[in-house]
Amino acid sequence: MTLTVVIADDEDLIRAGLRIIIDAEPGLSVVGEAADGAAVLPVVRRERPDLVLMDVRMPALDGIQATERLMALDDPPKVLVVTTFENDDYVYDALRAGASGFLLKRARPDELVQAVKLVAAGESLLFPAAIRTLAGRRQEASFSPAKVPGIDRLTGREGDVLRLMTRGLSNHEIAAELVVSQETVKTHVGNVLGKLGARDRTQAVIAAYESGFVSPS
Repeated sequence: MTLTVVIADDEDLIRAGLRIIIDAEPGLSVVGEAADGAAVLPVVRRERPDLVLMDVRMPALDGIQATERLMALDDPPKVLVVTTFENDDYVYDALRAGASGFLLKRARPDELVQAVKLVAAGESLLFPAAIRTLAGRRQEASFSPAKVPGIDRLTGREGDVLRLMTRGLSNHEIAAELVVSQETVKTHVGNVLGKLGARDRTQAVIAAYESGFVSPS
């Protein structure tokens, strides 16, 4: 099965480079490009890709707004944000809008390929330290905890799992930390996502910070 990708970036050279890397990998195929955020939605509706590589800063419509529009679709693609700086506040807003993770433009080709496969398969691409820093900066800017439906319904063990998720631990690592099976962790993760109404781990982690359930400091 071939994973299909749309590239959204306002720089011709960046789009060309990303296309070369992705098309060279067996099982991956670029099916469309967009030179600005406003052009992403029509391309996605036409091509129905599995994943969109989204530049976070673009003219006409930035990657945050473009991601919001994609998430409003009945069957939205996964979104992987591509950025120059990991401490860019735009990245945090894009993750809040529904992106599953982010990748730095200086990433190696093999890191890009791995990230695309990971996110397209439904996994999150977490950079826990960067997300924690961005969340902390948001708190300092007169942030007040948001009410996140479902967070008060988490069991004690589900809360433990969510805290470990904010550290970027995998199911295997969480299982070792809590001395339980990976299958048990998988069940807890599913319950956490379900109760929070989160699409993936990234959305759950952001909910944990924004609700004050976990402090980024």
